Amino acid sequence: MTTVLRAHAEDQYAEELAVLAKDDDRARPPGWKLSPWAVTTYILGDGDRITPKYIGPRRIVEVAVATLATDRALLLLGVPGTAKTWLSEHLAAAVSGDSTLLVQGTAGTAEEAIRYGWNYARLLAEGPSRDALTPSPVMRAMAEGRIARVEELTRMPSDVQDALITVLSEKTLPIPELNEEVQAARGFNVIATANDRDRGVNDLSSALRRRFNTVVLPVPATAEEEVDIVSRRVEQLGRSLELPETLTGLEEIRRVVTVFRELRTGVTEDGRTKVKSPSGTLSTAEAISVITNGIALAAHFGDGVLRPSDVAAGIAGAVVQDPVSDRVVWREYLETVVRERQDWRDFYRACRDAG
Repeated sequence: MTTVLRAHAEDQYAEELAVLAKDDDRARPPGWKLSPWAVTTYILGDGDRITPKYIGPRRIVEVAVATLATDRALLLLGVPGTAKTWLSEHLAAAVSGDSTLLVQGTAGTAEEAIRYGWNYARLLAEGPSRDALTPSPVMRAMAEGRIARVEELTRMPSDVQDALITVLSEKTLPIPELNEEVQAARGFNVIATANDRDRGVNDLSSALRRRFNTVVLPVPATAEEEVDIVSRRVEQLGRSLELPETLTGLEEIRRVVTVFRELRTGVTEDGRTKVKSPSGTLSTAEAISVITNGIALAAHFGDGVLRPSDVAAGIAGAVVQDPVSDRVVWREYLETVVRERQDWRDFYRACRDAG
């Protein structure tokens, strides 16, 4: 038994990657572990031995994979919770066999995270040298011909973002202190993720945006598709967390998904009633979190069956991000929509009690 809470994609799905590599007789771009066709099969599944990692339009995945086979970098753009990070990890795992060359973008990310830093003890003792240099994940990916991942690109300050321009256009990273440079080996590319809905984002410069091919990841098109995504991920998380076996009814998952979709779009499923939307995004990822938390409650403190009372507190916490305005939105939704649904009476009572 492994003690790792969450294995990297290339480790967790090593058997599937090996199966695809063994049967893959199609042309592979230089430095790739699999052909573009096999990478797409790994992401979307084949209905048999390969499980789907991403549920969505096939063309979106094909465009993303085709982009990585060119000299243009890939930007996965979408609202929070549309599986940008999840997809970037699996793409890197399938293409390079390594998803760990990661730069996490924040407001405090320094330029060294994109370029390189220094081991200052060695720098002071020996002066500038290759041994004193600390390569960034991007520099390592260039030298090894792998995929580098940059998460939340728009969270970084603009001057740090622009450190990628030379890397993406010239495929070269200058080291002026040593009068040297690192040139990208075949197979190198960059997958970045970003969203333009959240607070605290920095717009990309036109020079940097031109060096990316942008693929927009949509929210699930239908409720059934979103229920399927939530069900699959909850099952995977339950296994990885070793939660006690729980009878997870689709009814509760469908209710959570329905609530999130209606509050997200501002209208009920039947289109008859308009509702106010809260300040949060209410993404699929948050629905997964609510259900997983409910399963833990049912398994450890209930009778092993997921019930409305197990998800009520979690769903209220996800909706009410702003304690003033969101609380009004949630109460109004409960009284005007949930209360009127005859088969939702137990859910309504649980949410009222949790509130």
